[in-house]
Amino acid sequence: MIALSLAEIAAAVGGELRLHGADTPETTVDGVVDTDSRNIREGGVFVAKPGEATDGHLFVGKALEQGAALALVERVVDEPITQIVVPDVVVAIGELAREVVARVRAAGRLQVVGITGSNGKTTTKNMLATILRAEGETVAPVGSFNNAVGAPLTMLRVTHDTRFLVCEFGADASGQIARLAGLVTPDVGVVLMVGMAHAGGFGGIEATVKAKSELVSAIRDGGTAVLNIDDARVASMAGIARERGLGLLWFGEGEGADVRASDLRVTASGTDAVISAGETALPLHLQVLGSHHVKNALAAATAATALGVSLDDAIARLETVELAERWRMQVMGSERVRIINDAYNASPDSMQAALRTLAQITGPDERMVAVLGAMSELGEYAVEEHSKIGLLAVRLRIPRIVVVGQEARPLYLAAVAEGSWNDEAVFFEDAEAAFAYLQGELRDGDRVLVKSSNSAGLRFLGDRLGESFS
Repeated sequence: MIALSLAEIAAAVGGELRLHGADTPETTVDGVVDTDSRNIREGGVFVAKPGEATDGHLFVGKALEQGAALALVERVVDEPITQIVVPDVVVAIGELAREVVARVRAAGRLQVVGITGSNGKTTTKNMLATILRAEGETVAPVGSFNNAVGAPLTMLRVTHDTRFLVCEFGADASGQIARLAGLVTPDVGVVLMVGMAHAGGFGGIEATVKAKSELVSAIRDGGTAVLNIDDARVASMAGIARERGLGLLWFGEGEGADVRASDLRVTASGTDAVISAGETALPLHLQVLGSHHVKNALAAATAATALGVSLDDAIARLETVELAERWRMQVMGSERVRIINDAYNASPDSMQAALRTLAQITGPDERMVAVLGAMSELGEYAVEEHSKIGLLAVRLRIPRIVVVGQEARPLYLAAVAEGSWNDEAVFFEDAEAAFAYLQGELRDGDRVLVKSSNSAGLRFLGDRLGESFS
């Protein structure tokens, strides 16, 4: 965090300053801000966030031992450290992030990009950060820091030397993106797609569209909206951009895209495409598996051009990206048995894309194996959407479908009903049982997809399989 006095921090968060020791209101703090006491370093700010399993107020002493100079708390803690007391520490770190970003922006040339969408946010964020780091200091989220806590903690990492701040905005209810994006008013806002992810929380697909459009509404005056021309729901957000007088750039495979992909070809070594913008046409070899990641690369390249990066440079840097993120189409195992661990997140759209990628990269003498778990946060749509995935897996002629966990059972039942018989589709209650089965079932030439939402825990099953067949 940039240096701020205790008085400035208290004013930014609307809190009551409780000084300790030699500290005065003018004492400055410039250390890391974090909710995990283990990550605190000398001069840091510890945020005592109450949680479901424990309470951060219990760890103020531990943060002090780690070198914390200040604790942001909801009640005074009996520890020898200066504290700022606020009604809600999550709201407070958002307000602190707003203040810090505004000061850095006013003092330098910081540009902010916001990214949202039902799928692909983290991959696109990583790709864009790779492009921008060659231009100057770039701050981007670690992993999927895209919620009410993670997004502000990312924002608070900016310094006066930061050129670019890339923010990822996730949400499972209306108003959340507006709140987070409103903290920084992005110069560029990227909307990737609108699908069924989190539809249960939003209350349906139309409510999801409205929630994702909050990013376009939050772009600063004179900024640019970067929209997916191939997604009609995203394309409808152009009306908001035009009404506000924003710049508008399209990406996708459609003819009207400003940055367009064509001639896609998926292989086991990555995805090839031709990227066009105006009269320029450039080849792209993306090491990340899956044609759906070309769309993410397009979004990143288009956002980069909005920030002044040439398309040539953007593509050259995209080609250096080897992995979207851990547990996202992560290739493991060996040539003998290839494991694709894509079990960090799952929605109907990403599940379909992953299954199609498995079909595209599996050779005629190789066997497809799909290890599938639950897609979370689908609410009333859960049975229907899991059933659709079971149908697709059979129609893609995947000869071995391994379904794990009760929440995913409708997927298994649909696969059996569609004609997957003679143990082509099998069901296991948990990952341990599935692992034991796969240990004896997998053979040379198998190409294995492990796919589920984070909550299903299959990413660890993927890791075990990767190690076992390495």
